[in-house]
Amino acid sequence: MKVAVAAGVRGGGALRPLAEDGTPAGPAEDVPDLVVAIGERERAEAPRWVWPSTARLYPRLLDAGVRVGRCHDLELVESLLLGHAGRYGEPRSVRAAWARSRGEPVPADAPPPEKPAQASLFDDDDERDVPADDIAQVVAVHAAQQRAIAGLAGEPEGGPGAAGRFALLAAAESAGALVAAEMGHDGLPWSAAEHDALLTGLLGPRPSGGLRPRRLQDLADRISAAFGPRTHVNPDSPAQILKAFAAAGHPIPSTRAHVLRGVDHPAVPLLLEYKELARLHTAHGWAWLDTWVSGGRFRPEYVAGGVVSGRWATSGGGALQIPRVLRGAVVADPGWSLVVADAAQLEPRVLAALAGDRAFAEAAAHGDLYAALSGAFDSGPGAARGPADGMSPRDKAKLALLSAMYGGGTGEAVRLLAVLRNRFPDAFEYVEAAARAGERGRLVRSRLGRTCPPPSADWRELTAAGDDGPAERRRGPAAQALRSRGRFTRNFVVQATAADWALALLASLRRRLTALGPEPRLVFFLHDEVIVHTPAGLAADVAAAVRASAEEARRLLFGGTPVVFPMEIAVVDRYADAK
Repeated sequence: MKVAVAAGVRGGGALRPLAEDGTPAGPAEDVPDLVVAIGERERAEAPRWVWPSTARLYPRLLDAGVRVGRCHDLELVESLLLGHAGRYGEPRSVRAAWARSRGEPVPADAPPPEKPAQASLFDDDDERDVPADDIAQVVAVHAAQQRAIAGLAGEPEGGPGAAGRFALLAAAESAGALVAAEMGHDGLPWSAAEHDALLTGLLGPRPSGGLRPRRLQDLADRISAAFGPRTHVNPDSPAQILKAFAAAGHPIPSTRAHVLRGVDHPAVPLLLEYKELARLHTAHGWAWLDTWVSGGRFRPEYVAGGVVSGRWATSGGGALQIPRVLRGAVVADPGWSLVVADAAQLEPRVLAALAGDRAFAEAAAHGDLYAALSGAFDSGPGAARGPADGMSPRDKAKLALLSAMYGGGTGEAVRLLAVLRNRFPDAFEYVEAAARAGERGRLVRSRLGRTCPPPSADWRELTAAGDDGPAERRRGPAAQALRSRGRFTRNFVVQATAADWALALLASLRRRLTALGPEPRLVFFLHDEVIVHTPAGLAADVAAAVRASAEEARRLLFGGTPVVFPMEIAVVDRYADAK
């Protein structure tokens, strides 16, 4: 059963029951308190909720202690459908979808609010003019989406199973939005004391008055001294650094770390250390700690589907870039554990499953994929001579696979790719075909139907000459633009499918954790890694749930493939001890 939701301006709203195909199954009901109404209906019926935006509505429900099992996020699904139609980036709101279906002017999506948008839906003290949702539009847009998904099987590139796979994508994307909101609400266990101690050990005591920490100031002084007594260099100023190196007889094009490492000067190691510590101080120093950690929890703002490949982003807090040095601050509560799990070599395994290359798939049926493939690189042109002679066969296999997926084509990668092409032709051709499609301006899709953005008008104009254009065009910016898009689509088919798999894992794991009780909670997710905060006595059950969820995700996406997706799992008290 489904229930459509329309949020009002001052806490009320409307509900309407729907059949599975999206047609109304009863009249709309105005409710004075939408949170209470949803909570009561969830406990009584556990329907799939159909609402405009999980990010806008669900946080308020969580604050009131209401959690739901399933939803259909109209905005996220509209974005997926627009992308599938080659219209990525067009407005995706319910009002936009409604207007588009009626041939009316399509309103732009509202910009992200400066504070959580759900407050405007329920807070009587909020005077901002935020229009209420229209229940008729919610119902109509959902029904249109259901018809569009069902119609995918009839498209030339659809075929049997296309509609079912896309329906799975829509469900997984919507479930991911629920997980994102719940993780932001529950927070990642974080010890402010441990964080402060780590910063103090690396930077010195917390400074005041906008001064540099003691360690950074010491490095700044030594950097200036390394250039001579008459030179003062601010290490935070790239212009001053470039000028100082030029005066010392070392002109360099930039202050990037890889450029600095090629310079023989005593200031270089000091600058490299300064850059690393300054980055930590700026991105995750005491100011970050004051802003993002409270009550023993780090509560970031996740953006489900925030990247074109389906990966997540954050709108604050930098949860996707927790420095390894600070993982010691992620500490389980007393009597609780962190179950840390990540998928081993996920993207190469995804490629093996996608390509259906028998030899490659058989290798991916083992624990260490690179080791299983290494026999192919014991001999042949990729291992015969050159710098690759110093690499182990396993490292050669890894370099060849990464080059195939990410578009490497110079140096040793060329020889190693030749081995990969000869031994695993179907896997090699799968990504090559995606690259060729991208270079021709075509769209490529993930296993479930997530679609890459079309090339821009500027790209099409630049590359319009094609293969028949002048040689100088094919060697110049046009050729560079073609190769760049080919590299993007080559990786998209793999990375986006890996994101599909990870979302299916999340949805399955969330369901299994709920079955274990109210306490085990997903508290972190990054591409192919999850952390569950759980009572210590349930840690073994949580680990089993993770493995079962990985297997379910494999089966949902790839059916009977022999490729395995092993999860490396550690039960620890602190994140730093997991790896």
